[in-house]
Amino acid sequence: MAYPFFSLSKSHRTAPIDFVAGDVSIRVEAVPDHGMATIWDADILIWAASQIVEARDKGLRTSRLMAATPYEILNFIGRGVSMRDYQRLKAALDRLQSTTVATSIRQAAEGRRHRFSWINEWQERTDRQGRPAGIELIVPDWFYRAVLDDALVLTIDRDYFGLTGGLDRWLYRIVRKHGGKQRNGWRFDFRHLHQKSGSLSPFKRFAFELRDIIRRQPLPGYSLFLEVEVGGRLLLAFEPSAACGQPVDGLVLSGTRPIVLSGTGGSCYREPKQGVSSGNKKRNRALNLESNQESNFEERARDVENIAGRRPNQAKKPSLQAHVTDQALRSSACTDRSSGHAHRTFGDEPGGAK
Repeated sequence: MAYPFFSLSKSHRTAPIDFVAGDVSIRVEAVPDHGMATIWDADILIWAASQIVEARDKGLRTSRLMAATPYEILNFIGRGVSMRDYQRLKAALDRLQSTTVATSIRQAAEGRRHRFSWINEWQERTDRQGRPAGIELIVPDWFYRAVLDDALVLTIDRDYFGLTGGLDRWLYRIVRKHGGKQRNGWRFDFRHLHQKSGSLSPFKRFAFELRDIIRRQPLPGYSLFLEVEVGGRLLLAFEPSAACGQPVDGLVLSGTRPIVLSGTGGSCYREPKQGVSSGNKKRNRALNLESNQESNFEERARDVENIAGRRPNQAKKPSLQAHVTDQALRSSACTDRSSGHAHRTFGDEPGGAK
């Protein structure tokens, strides 16, 4: 779900999102009382999708009706479980219900636009003392059908829930979708990313934030690079990287070192790195033909060069190429190092990055 379906800011947004690319059209509208659903609110949909797939895999009957305690939802998405967190959960449910989406995704052939809210309805249950006892919600049919389609969902790293920036979270979804089967990574034009994000920030500010993300390297499992064409066009490139603490032999090609150099948790060894680092300059990135072609570049232009090049005699580090599987909302075999929790999944829309 890396299309512009959600606000990337926690501030109250009522300005609609309009996005058109080829046969894909999206319009997202919010009401003044609650504002637009945010990308943090979408964590509830990740929880709902995982419950649907888990029930299906166990041979149980699935349904659009979901029921759980607030603690179960909050714990799954990595939030606190205080009364304040519970109030925030209810506010998120209100935004998901009041935000409406009209899209042609999965219906382009019919020439129709499906209109829905992220949650059709929800209600809370309380015990006799007035304490929260549970939440019931109904997800829309558009979302429910996408979750049950194995081709439309991807696993995500559990560290995703720890990303604090809205653009960080959205960019992870973009990279995760396009990088799912591309061991050599891919690249995106800054201006196209700006259009596809639905962000209200001007392009200059958006580009500054992307540069800062490249400097911080916050995305679990991926390394980001900045490239500039001779004409000045900015490109964001990425490559999969082995996760901190994972067995190297199971994730990368032979010949790599046993210590993983990454931007992950502090318990891993990491080398000092520049704010902008260079990718593999001697090899064209593999084609990403199964993803949205309007988001990608099928050829690496001759006049493209990395911002931070290697010194002439500097040895090239071995490339860490992770094998990432596209399982439908299943818990990954890779577990989180610190918490021991398995990776969770989220519904992903067809046609490329979302």
